[in-house]
Amino acid sequence: MHTLQRLRCLSLLQNYKSSFSTNHIIQIHSQIISNGLTQSPSIVAQLVERYCASSAPHANNYARLIVSQFYSHDHKSNPYLLNVLIRCAPPTDSILLFAHWVSKATLNFDDFTYIFVLGACARRVKTLWEGLQIHCRVIKHGVLSNVMLQTTLIHFYVNHNVFAFAEKVFDEMRVRTSATWNSLIAGYCSQIQHARDGLLLFINMLRGDYGVKPNDTTIVCVLSAVSRLGSLETGVSIHGYIIKTTPNIENDVYIGTSLVDMYAKCGCLDTALTLFHKMCYKNVLTYTAMVSGLAIHGKGKQALKLFTNMTESGILPNSVTFTSLLFACAQSGLLNEGLSLFQIMKEKFHILPLPHHYGCIVDLLGRIGHLGEAYEFIMSEKVEDDVVLWRSLMHSCRVHNDIVMGEKVAMIVMNLENYEKSEDFVALSNICASVGRWEDVEVVREMMNEKGMDTNLAISTVFA
Repeated sequence: MHTLQRLRCLSLLQNYKSSFSTNHIIQIHSQIISNGLTQSPSIVAQLVERYCASSAPHANNYARLIVSQFYSHDHKSNPYLLNVLIRCAPPTDSILLFAHWVSKATLNFDDFTYIFVLGACARRVKTLWEGLQIHCRVIKHGVLSNVMLQTTLIHFYVNHNVFAFAEKVFDEMRVRTSATWNSLIAGYCSQIQHARDGLLLFINMLRGDYGVKPNDTTIVCVLSAVSRLGSLETGVSIHGYIIKTTPNIENDVYIGTSLVDMYAKCGCLDTALTLFHKMCYKNVLTYTAMVSGLAIHGKGKQALKLFTNMTESGILPNSVTFTSLLFACAQSGLLNEGLSLFQIMKEKFHILPLPHHYGCIVDLLGRIGHLGEAYEFIMSEKVEDDVVLWRSLMHSCRVHNDIVMGEKVAMIVMNLENYEKSEDFVALSNICASVGRWEDVEVVREMMNEKGMDTNLAISTVFA
């Protein structure tokens, strides 16, 4: 009977769907308790996973309580369940949980414990100190030789921009997997100041001295670096390598999307379009990359047409897609289309506007001189606390020589700042200078002197 009940509970947990409410998990949990299965590691582990996957406020508390009760019995030599909780819980909870059990010193950790908690540190910003302490503990307990653990350390350090430590871990590794190479390459390629380092590491990987070949993830990373650098020659060389090593490249949606993005950002829009149309499979990322490329090149109407094709194909746009579309409208001066897209995004696709969406609309209205409408848009959308939007409008006032609106917006910007910035005074000075109000320019300069700001700035070309 006990075995049957165990199998039944396992079946309930395995068939649990994310659409179910937390009450369903609690009901299954009750079945586990009533059948005396709270000390079965496999059942309790799945129960913990289900609680961690729930969005209910107290679900993670239930998961932690289950783990504590499990280890209140004699399971001190097996960290399996703790590892499950650290892996599944939100990053902050995972780190706190690890710290709690470290302080108890009653549980023996294994390699996976460190892998999962370092993974949590990699996903959580401002956890460099915690990660460094865990790294020290790893060295102390002599488990640093684990390749997965070393790879996770690299991932952690690059996510915190400590490339020197990431490189040290990488250089000291005797065995490196493709995931190891990709962790460091991806870290380099994600930042323009390190993008060339990523390409150099990719070249070292290609030499074949390490027995590891690039995979799709590697290629996507280095193509993103090329896109950031705008290095067309390098991109063409990588494309040639892909053609030689990847059969039926048009079937690979991720590499295809990366190539489309790279060529568009390197100025070869026609090549990007050709590759786009040759692709057998396209997803939202593919369409977004192509829309973005068209936007960069001022092809607003083509971008809108592509968006229509996308929705007719049954592919739903995401937030980034609309950012690219709104940017395309701003670049091409498509006012009605841009405003319509903004409403469609909210009402039809139920996507909440983010700061960059608002920024595109303010930029669109400002470019064509609808400064009053831009002002009303910011106020009506209740984003008047976003200083970036006001600065964008202030720039448009400078371009269109609207001194009245410019002064009004400048005062808003200065009142919003926690501390006053010289750039805002410079912008106001430029607006006054653009309409020949030189006395006001001097007043602004005197205000800057009183506040101890540098007035020896090229204020006439800040917005050029």
